[in-house]
Amino acid sequence: MRLGIKAKQIAAVTAIVGLAVVALSAMHATRLARVVLHESQARGQLLANTIFHRAREVVVSSNGDPFALLRSDPGLRAMLESSIYGESVTGAAILDKQGIVRASSDPAQEGKPLPARDDLALLIAADSAEQLRLIYSQDGRTLEVRQPMVLGDEPFGSIRIGVSTVLMRQELDASLRPALNIALASLLIAVIVAGLLAQLFLRPINVIRSGLTRLGKGEFGVTLDLNRDDEFGELGTFFNAVSQQLSADRSLLAGQKANLQSAVEHLEDAVALFNPSGELLFSNPAMQPKLPADAIGRALRGLLPDGDPYRAIVEETLATRTSRGPIQASAGIGDQTPDPSPTLLMTHAIEGTDGQLVGVLLVSRNLAYLSRMQSTIAYSRKLVALGRLTAGIAHEVKNPLNAMMIHLELLRTKINRGLRPAAVPVAAGGLSLAEAHPVPRAEADALQHVAVIESEIRRLDEVVQGFLKFTRPEDLRLQPVRVKDVFDEILPIIAPETEKNSVRVTVDAAAGGPWVNGDAAMLRQAFLNLAINACQSMPNGGTLRLSCGPAPGNRVQVLFEDTGVGIPAEHLSKIFDLYFTTKDHGTGIGLSMVYRIIQLHDGEVEVESSKDRGTTFRVLLPRANEN
Repeated sequence: MRLGIKAKQIAAVTAIVGLAVVALSAMHATRLARVVLHESQARGQLLANTIFHRAREVVVSSNGDPFALLRSDPGLRAMLESSIYGESVTGAAILDKQGIVRASSDPAQEGKPLPARDDLALLIAADSAEQLRLIYSQDGRTLEVRQPMVLGDEPFGSIRIGVSTVLMRQELDASLRPALNIALASLLIAVIVAGLLAQLFLRPINVIRSGLTRLGKGEFGVTLDLNRDDEFGELGTFFNAVSQQLSADRSLLAGQKANLQSAVEHLEDAVALFNPSGELLFSNPAMQPKLPADAIGRALRGLLPDGDPYRAIVEETLATRTSRGPIQASAGIGDQTPDPSPTLLMTHAIEGTDGQLVGVLLVSRNLAYLSRMQSTIAYSRKLVALGRLTAGIAHEVKNPLNAMMIHLELLRTKINRGLRPAAVPVAAGGLSLAEAHPVPRAEADALQHVAVIESEIRRLDEVVQGFLKFTRPEDLRLQPVRVKDVFDEILPIIAPETEKNSVRVTVDAAAGGPWVNGDAAMLRQAFLNLAINACQSMPNGGTLRLSCGPAPGNRVQVLFEDTGVGIPAEHLSKIFDLYFTTKDHGTGIGLSMVYRIIQLHDGEVEVESSKDRGTTFRVLLPRANEN
């Protein structure tokens, strides 16, 4: 059975206290045993001396057989019979020199030899272990306290006092019982105190274990609040540092994993990962249609039939532990989604730091898609070349347009010079001479044609200018830009348009932010186009609201909300197309420029509109670090 630290600590403390109690109890028991033995010897010796003095008085004071006198003396007889009432004393007897009992506390023994018994003095001289062994022997023994009897100078007998080890044991048990109770109480107190100390001392361990459990469950920023004055406090400080580092590493790893997973999931190539046992660990969406629904965790033989090129190349890689391919195959995995188009297969043997194989990566590339990508790239190159060509053509068209504008201005000057009167005008009835001589009709028609030609050339020049701006590559100068500052810059520029259409402008943006990562000049142009379009959509007056705020995904949203005529539903999908416009004199470039600028900033632009209720343009831009 596995014991916890708390149980071990309680057991250790209890064992230490128990050993101390046992040792002290043993010492106390040996001391008490020695005391009991000495007391028993003292009682026996006292009784023997008393009998000896009485016997000597009886023998000295009378003539005759001394042993007969001793048996007949009532005082000595009373002493012998009363000896059995002494603690640990079993009896007393007087023996002659031949060892025959002449007088005894037990009359039945008189005239008989006394059985051999050990001297109590020998047990007292033995060690403590022997004393306890003899006292606690199962049947018990009777020992003797011996006193020789001398008449004159001649010994004539001895006194034997019987002492029982059973009675000594009872006396010793009675003395040890309180000590045993104290020992048991000490052990119980030791267990309780050990439990309390374990609870106190092991609390930091429980706190650390709880923190480790939370870390194991994936919690970020786990910290421990421990006393910093001891070793556990140092351990807690180290744990907090490790936890912070793990949180940072886990956040970084999660971001990298999400980026990697997103990249793999969006790959056109089909990707699958197998472990060294041939079991499928991962497959991206491009590979999943070619596999069973419950493919994860299944082995190759359960996924792919014999002879399948996918299975064959993976098995070869597992067997040789070397990457294989690229090889061309024309069959899909199993019979799930047979693909007649040619496929390029390759595997990569993934090795660990110890050089052992940890997995096999299978990549399936559709050659038809590769051909389409090559065609797309070639088409994109042609579009780039066409864009450069059209930009050059637009630039070449711009020069003749400028020349035409100059010559139209010269033509207008010559016509006006030919119509100028020769004399200074003289007032005649409130009219000047020029007024008195109106411009001939032919010249007036010529001037009108010149004005029309000039207007159309200017319109064509605007189209060419917009086309050049749209096709010319822009160099982004990204830096933190505060949206409120851009609003403040465009407000004076749109003021004439707002006054012309009686539009009220409100700005909802905090003075301290938010900030976006962008090119200030290009964002100003985009916001200006959106604001002017909003003002022009309210010919009868209205409200234009400019606002900004945070948006999900670490982005900032910028809103342009108007109460104008709105955009018809059939036009919403075309408003960002180049040259699409519903205005009489529009060029169809403004919103296209807005869309292109926002795309260059890695942003998005959305539009919502209701007829006769207004339009809302929502621009999403990357948030900048405001520090």
